[in-house]
Amino acid sequence: MADARFEDGETRPLNLVARDGDDLGVISALIQDAVLTAGDLRYTKSKRRFTLLINRFRWEDGSARSPERVRSLLVVDDVTMVQGQGLDRTDPDLVLSLLSLGFAPGDDGTGLLTLTFAGDGALALAVEALEITLKDVTRPYLAPSRLVPKHPD
Repeated sequence: MADARFEDGETRPLNLVARDGDDLGVISALIQDAVLTAGDLRYTKSKRRFTLLINRFRWEDGSARSPERVRSLLVVDDVTMVQGQGLDRTDPDLVLSLLSLGFAPGDDGTGLLTLTFAGDGALALAVEALEITLKDVTRPYLAPSRLVPKHPD
């Protein structure tokens, strides 16, 4: 009888929470090159929640399989203000590519979460505390481009 191999493991959906800078770095790496539309951005002021429905590239899968994407929810809680730069959020069909998440801590656990998009677009979310959830909501699917995202040097 042989030992189990990592490659034999079942693909499981991600369900991660970030509450500090280290956690945020992991989620930022996993959402790099996620694709969404402006219509997939939603701020619910009464719940102090900002949500993004993204098609994220499955970086954690490596090159073991064909390039895959998965629909995921990225949820930011305790949001008190949202500001945008370089994004036309009035066009719900505008395609966006999310590149990274960054956090600048403020006083008493507050801070500013920055979502950086390709093409010099950004969203700044003022938060009372860092509380971000990344949850896969579909099964992985073959990336339509069949390519791994690349960035110029």
